[in-house]
Amino acid sequence: MRHPSPTARRVAAASVGLVLAAGAAACGPKDNDAKGSGGDSTPHKGGTLTVLNSSPQENFDPARLYTSGGGNVPSLVFRTLTTRNRENGAAGAKVVPDLATDTGRPNKDATVWTYTLKKGLKYEDGTPITSADIKYGIERSFAPELSGGAPYLRDWLIGAANYQGPYKDKKGLSAIETPDARTIVFHLNKPEGEFPYLATQTQFTPVPQSKDTGTKYAEHPVSSGPYKVVENDNNGEHIVLERNTYWSAATDAERKAYPDKVDVKSGLDSSVINQRLSASQGTDAAAVTTDTNLGPAELAKVTGDKELASRVGTGHFGYTNYIAFNPTVKPFNNVKVRQAISYAIDRSSVINAAGGSALAEAATTYLPNQKSFGYEPYDLFPAGATGDPAKAKELLKQAGYPGGLTVTLTHSNAKDFETSPEIATAIQDALKKAGITVKLQGLEDNDYSDTVHSVKTEPGFFLAHWGADWPSGGPFLAPIFDGRQIVRDGANFNTGLLNDKSVNAEIDAINKLTDLEAAAKRWGALDKKIGEQALTVPLFHPVYKRLVGKDIRNVVISDWTGVLDISQVAVK
Repeated sequence: MRHPSPTARRVAAASVGLVLAAGAAACGPKDNDAKGSGGDSTPHKGGTLTVLNSSPQENFDPARLYTSGGGNVPSLVFRTLTTRNRENGAAGAKVVPDLATDTGRPNKDATVWTYTLKKGLKYEDGTPITSADIKYGIERSFAPELSGGAPYLRDWLIGAANYQGPYKDKKGLSAIETPDARTIVFHLNKPEGEFPYLATQTQFTPVPQSKDTGTKYAEHPVSSGPYKVVENDNNGEHIVLERNTYWSAATDAERKAYPDKVDVKSGLDSSVINQRLSASQGTDAAAVTTDTNLGPAELAKVTGDKELASRVGTGHFGYTNYIAFNPTVKPFNNVKVRQAISYAIDRSSVINAAGGSALAEAATTYLPNQKSFGYEPYDLFPAGATGDPAKAKELLKQAGYPGGLTVTLTHSNAKDFETSPEIATAIQDALKKAGITVKLQGLEDNDYSDTVHSVKTEPGFFLAHWGADWPSGGPFLAPIFDGRQIVRDGANFNTGLLNDKSVNAEIDAINKLTDLEAAAKRWGALDKKIGEQALTVPLFHPVYKRLVGKDIRNVVISDWTGVLDISQVAVK
């Protein structure tokens, strides 16, 4: 996820969409206690599901979306080769077949992946879905006018680096073969054991070439999922979905498709969304949100109301908020200074600044604390909940700063409880106890993003965050710590400018593994190894709390997205 947005955190992560923003990942069934209220809790077919969102579902074209696991609303319309497992908790962090019969068959070194489509797949007009349509859907995502999707295919497919899409280059990509209508083969320029995860992205949605309308395709994309678009106003501000009668549950084990209709209304203030869900009047009784969390004040009110509390779903997305160091800037070129700051941090005050323990969990590892990422518990600079200023002072003395030092912390002015003034001030107060005077440099959101993501302007000490494109250590560690991913003349995310040959080699070695559980263990070990260099100070992982209307049934929150999965919801 490249630029994880506060509302999406994923799903969709950065471009979120990097995702896009995307979602969160869940605590699991025990924390996922939102059930809706009223009589029969059994989900039934029928009715209209209303979605109340703050951000519009822009660029509703599978080529342009950047999601995690196919996104939330998009996955009602777009099916892909693989998808996320639609179950609560850790089981939901697994990748499963969608249009394909399995999650892919690799060759010996995972440089060739073969998929076979299920029989009987159809579009909303009843025509069959073919492997050629998936190939074409991927190729059109390379067109400059349809940019925005995940960047991996350009990097991974042989000969794809300079491809400009089928509108300019009708020959297409030779790295994607379709020997028959149900078979598609991908040829990669390096081993990628996590290709099944990538195949959940919307760029793997089939698009019939005869129905492609270029940049206007978003207005009425041809559905391969349980719902079709019947209305898309003002670039995703209002989207209405109705049943795709040619979708068959027999070919789709993941999407329940209970409601007859889905009405997505966006452009609403977050406080209004939560007020409407709380009151649950009229159509709002059968409403959810896919992008709006409860804030600290709202959560306090909800917690005191048993009925409302029963309608709150809890989830965790694979996401870490952290301090980033640029070791080319003094005094952060001295590892002991970085270690001193690591010891000085008061995580309890940071958690309070992020909204309290109900909305944030302390982090001492860069990887999120979920099994699928390969999480290995470690605390290399143990300072307890409130920091160890004495240890920090000792390290500063060893670094040549016996009288302390003065540094500048760059942060965003956006009120996002992540990289915002509240978090910066908590860090400033904690470091003061260790003899470190922190000057705060607040930047407007766009200026902040441009500044910290440019090698030329990156500060020495700033707040940052990262979200997962899929629940694995790969898309978490590689963009931030693989030296070959340092971008000198564009958006750079390797904040520590780390180019360690042993780290790069281990990333390559793990990428060759198609046993994802074995890979996860290696990612966890690599996280700890990198952590020893103190290039970041992990602060906290966010927790997502979201209300649902009182008539909502079947709330499912997975450890992939961390938010309610709209494909599982019933309104009766």
